[in-house]
Parts: sequence; structure tokens; C-alpha cells
Amino acid sequence: MKAIQIEKPEVLKIIDIEKPEISEENNVLIKVTASGICGSDVGIYHGRNAAATYPRIIGHEIVGRVEDVGNNVSKLKVGDRVIIDQVVNCGECYACKKGRGNVCGNLHVRGVHIDGGYREYIAVPEDACYLLPDSLSDIEAVMIEPTTIAIQSCSRAELSEEDTLLLLGYGALGSSILKIARLSGAKIIVADIVDEKLKEALNNGADYTINILKEDVVAKAKELTGGYGPTVSIDAACTKDSLSILLKATGNAGRVITMGFSVDPTEVTQFMITSKELDVRGSRLQNKKFGEAIQLIQEGKLNLKGTVSHTFSYLDAQKAFDFIDSKDPSIRKIVLTFE
Repeated sequence: MKAIQIEKPEVLKIIDIEKPEISEENNVLIKVTASGICGSDVGIYHGRNAAATYPRIIGHEIVGRVEDVGNNVSKLKVGDRVIIDQVVNCGECYACKKGRGNVCGNLHVRGVHIDGGYREYIAVPEDACYLLPDSLSDIEAVMIEPTTIAIQSCSRAELSEEDTLLLLGYGALGSSILKIARLSGAKIIVADIVDEKLKEALNNGADYTINILKEDVVAKAKELTGGYGPTVSIDAACTKDSLSILLKATGNAGRVITMGFSVDPTEVTQFMITSKELDVRGSRLQNKKFGEAIQLIQEGKLNLKGTVSHTFSYLDAQKAFDFIDSKDPSIRKIVLTFE
């Protein structure tokens, strides 16, 4: 079978590998049908993801159809459509025992530390699979995984109706966060550099927008909050300066959620945090949030239709990554198809 491997930074290859077989542990064989391209996949391709190892078959937004099951499988059957949890944890370390397996001390993420979903078939444990709602196509269902990331960030932020959220960045990640954040009832400010994206954010439930190229984010955010500043800020831009900007903008006793993996130095002082007693919290991956995301879809509270902007055959993966690098403003989410 074929797979997409990043041999080393900037080197993408279509390779031939053995089709996996089911085992007692990896007891479900999945025929991959669609897999999304995430910002972290692009980071691995360009050598900017500090967590990744090479060579690596990337891809962690993995949708497919059950091809075969082992004798110890009880909940899935051949033909079921599923999405796969990308997190593999040990269950024994401090983080796992605290119920935070997404930051397990022995964490393995499919497509980052171990081979992921950019391949025709993958074998995984049954408990890593979640049945898909019939209302979603395989391509649309890819967006469930980014939704789990958004649910995790809003959970870490303890976002509630009394908050005002400053969401910095309105790409694929930011748009997923907005969908979840608006369910909390919080007021939402979205900041980005593209007017078209800001208009889209308003149409999708944002209360206010800030064009970073035209306005001072800190000053405008404070103006929109009566001088206090947002009570929660989430960094969906993950640039060199975004954390510093959010620390300055967030009001006293607020929470700042960082989601990026940049290792570039950024200017942060203790005073920025201590003077306002800010909580600065990381939000990584997701912690068993697939069920919650699927339930929101089934209840009609979350609509993922129309969120994928482009699709490419997996055999054209290089073209897809080159297109992402073009920074075309029409890009929202790109999905690789395997059928």
C-alpha cells in the first residue's frame, strides 16, 4: 500500500509499505478515506514542529471505514465509518492518573511520534475509534478532530457566559474555536489580518473584530471591553509575538491560553503576568473530547458542513502542501482523499 512520508524537513515522498495486520492490541483495520492537513502537519513538513521525529508518516485527522476486526472487538463491525483518536498514552504516569492523558509523560501522537493516517490502511485499538454521524460525509467528518482541539482549549479556559474572549487568529483552528466558544454565551472578539476572514467571523457568531494590520490589538480590545481587557484570550495564531500581545491585552484575573509549538524566543516579563495575576495555560491536543464533539453534532448544536475549502488526492499531497504555502486567502481547511 502507499503512504505519505516526510523523510526529513522539506522532503515529502509517496512510499510503498506493508499493509498492516490486526493484532490483539491494534484490533481494528481501517481503510482510510480522508485525512486533514493541520497546521502541525505543515510544521512537521517544514521542520518547525519540535515534537516531531523523522522519517514520519504524518496525519492525525483520520477518517475511514472499518475493513476488518479482531476476535476481541465488541463495538465495531466491518463497514462502520469512524474517526480515530490521535492520542496514545500510557495510563500510568502522573498526568494520566490525573485524567490528563493528552500530556502523558510517555505521549505518542499519531502522525508526530508514531506513524499516522496519511496511508491507505491503519490498524488501531477499538477504543481509539468513534462512530461517525450519518449526517456528515467523510470529508466533513475530518473537522471533528479540530473541533476536539477547540473544545479542549475552551475547557482549559473555563470559558463561560460572563467572559469576553479575545480569539487571536481566524484560520482553521480559530474558526473551530469560534464554533465552540459561542456555545458558552461569552462575548467574542476575533482578531486577524484578513478582512474577508473577519467578515466571516462576524457571520459565524463573533461580536466584534479587529484587523491587526489596521488597529492596535491591545488598545482596541480594551476599548471594546470598557477599558478592562478581555477576561479570556486564546492564541490561535501561534506567532512569535502572539503570546506577548495577549498577555498585554488580557484583563486582571484573566486566563491566557497558548496552543502553539513555536520555539522562537518571545518577549515576556514576569510583571506582565504577576501584576494582573493572569493564569497562563497551555492547551495541547485533546483529552477524550471526540464523544463530546459528536454529541454536539447529533444535538444540532454544531454544524461542520462547508468548513472544508479544498480537497486533493493523497497522491497529490505535494501540490496540497505547496498550495498551503502559497497563503491563498481562500484556504480554510484542506483534506486529502484516499478513494
